[in-house]
Amino acid sequence: MGKSAIQMRFTMRSHGCGDLRADHAGHDVQLCGWVDRRRDHGGVIFIDLRDRSGTVQITVDPDLGAAAFAVAEHLRNETVIQVEGTVRERPADAINDKLTTGRVEVLASAITVLNSVKGVLPFAVSVHDEENTREELRLRHRYLDLRRARMARNLQLRHATVRAIRGYLEGEGFLEVETPVLTRSTPEGARDYLVPSRVCGGEWFALPQSPQLFKQLLMVGGIERYYQIARCFRDEDLRADRQPEFTQLDMEMSFLDQEQILALNEGLIAAIWQQVKGVELPLPFPRLTWHEAMERYGTDRPDTRYGLELVTVSDIVAGMGFKVFSGAVAAGGAVKVIAVPGGNDAISNVRIKPGGDVFSEAQKAGAGGLAFIRVREGGEIDTIGAIKDNLSEAQKAELLARTNAQPGTLLLFGAGDTATVNKALDRVRQFLARELGLVPAERDNSSWNFLWVVDFPMFEFNADENRLEALHHPFCAPNVADLGSEADQWAERLPTARAQAYDLVLNGLELGGGSLRIHDSALQRQVLQTIGLPTEEAEAQFGFLMEALDLGAPPHGGIAFGLDRMVMLLAGEESIRDTIAFPKTQQARCLLTQAPAGVSPKQLQELHVASTWEEAEATAGR
Repeated sequence: MGKSAIQMRFTMRSHGCGDLRADHAGHDVQLCGWVDRRRDHGGVIFIDLRDRSGTVQITVDPDLGAAAFAVAEHLRNETVIQVEGTVRERPADAINDKLTTGRVEVLASAITVLNSVKGVLPFAVSVHDEENTREELRLRHRYLDLRRARMARNLQLRHATVRAIRGYLEGEGFLEVETPVLTRSTPEGARDYLVPSRVCGGEWFALPQSPQLFKQLLMVGGIERYYQIARCFRDEDLRADRQPEFTQLDMEMSFLDQEQILALNEGLIAAIWQQVKGVELPLPFPRLTWHEAMERYGTDRPDTRYGLELVTVSDIVAGMGFKVFSGAVAAGGAVKVIAVPGGNDAISNVRIKPGGDVFSEAQKAGAGGLAFIRVREGGEIDTIGAIKDNLSEAQKAELLARTNAQPGTLLLFGAGDTATVNKALDRVRQFLARELGLVPAERDNSSWNFLWVVDFPMFEFNADENRLEALHHPFCAPNVADLGSEADQWAERLPTARAQAYDLVLNGLELGGGSLRIHDSALQRQVLQTIGLPTEEAEAQFGFLMEALDLGAPPHGGIAFGLDRMVMLLAGEESIRDTIAFPKTQQARCLLTQAPAGVSPKQLQELHVASTWEEAEATAGR
């Protein structure tokens, strides 16, 4: 077997497995890696040896290395080995164009086992066997999954993305500054992860949902341009593609207006896509106001790669005898329609009626159902129910003109309160786009549809708590034109003001968002009052911020991008879990370490904490 692993010299390898090319032919090399596959071809053994750089074929000939052949005969997949040998070009009929190393092989003269596989592999790790492994099994043995080409490629892409970010921002004069992970709990946003203090009994830290307040204080501190690859934590309810801990690119800038901030961030995104994907993005990105986005798409993060836009027809149907439509308008709601070209042939009545898949999509969004009209030759309409009988010729003509409906078009209507109509038709629109093949399958230059959504409302009404709450967060600066110049107008004007806020949307997913910030303490106090935060509580929670704003705070604004989601889109993955080395499950558990887990009573006693879980569980069971 040759020298043992303990006796080997410190320099264990001269090249990466994936680095060898035809111009290395004749070179003696040392390689280290994992056995991806072993094939015995009647006296000659072939080993696919894999490391982070790639895979290369090792040829073991008993006539040229008897000791190496003896070792190779007993190798199992995923055994860690060192190979010494000579690079040679493969015969023309043996070239493997699927590998970057496919024109060469290494003729082994010595093989040393560095570590053997002593148990049964829970799944095949080989690059040839990546499919059909349950995600639970992949996460339970994540260290094996990371050896696979897919995860290795995604993590390398993540690294390249962060490197591009750092290069661009540092070239623009940004400083990378770390902010605290142990901070205080503040209202608004998602539920905090709390950490009890041992030395300050009865008091608690919170893990940051974002570095929002600290980055604003950095601007007060004169840093002017800050960024951080920040770890953030949110104890959210279970959702399909959210993580309790996630990473965001966090930025804050002083003395820049909204136009300058958007232009700088467009340059950042363009630099990332160019360096990581080799794609030149057209600049500037298109923009929509929040109001336009909600009117045309029913969502503030629209996918603009295809049409099927929502058309408001409330004024056309307000006086008609069909009470589903006229009643919705009379109650202050809306009637909107999606015109589906070719929908008559593609979508049957059964699919739109109760029990059908299109109906089900609307129902999941809270709608009672969908009304529909089919446009036939000559502009004739065909429908079920009372729509046709209550639609005048003038109304019909206006409806067809506004929707630009041609023969063969299917018109799908939503009627009710505006929020539900928007939500239902947005969901139906996305479903139909996938069903009808309207979403581009390939990610080329034309299918990276970036969009700024701007002019968000400052607040939205929380019916459960009967109060206004900040649509983004309570530190967004209101639009100056909406606010007025006099402080005594703020209380009256703030509830309907627009925020100087902006979200960057990519193909229907929010990539990041930010705003200009309030840098006047009196205005900040008024915003906190508007969301119903009592003065004493506002001072207790945010007094340090108000004090800082009074001591020379510059105008400033910022943005944060979800790094996990950005890499997911760059990698063409469907889940952010495939862009994170050690993610949690949908139940916020780490299957690898079995966290969260119980702790000893002594630990709880030292933290001045007692668990009520067992009592609560028992009470629930009674």
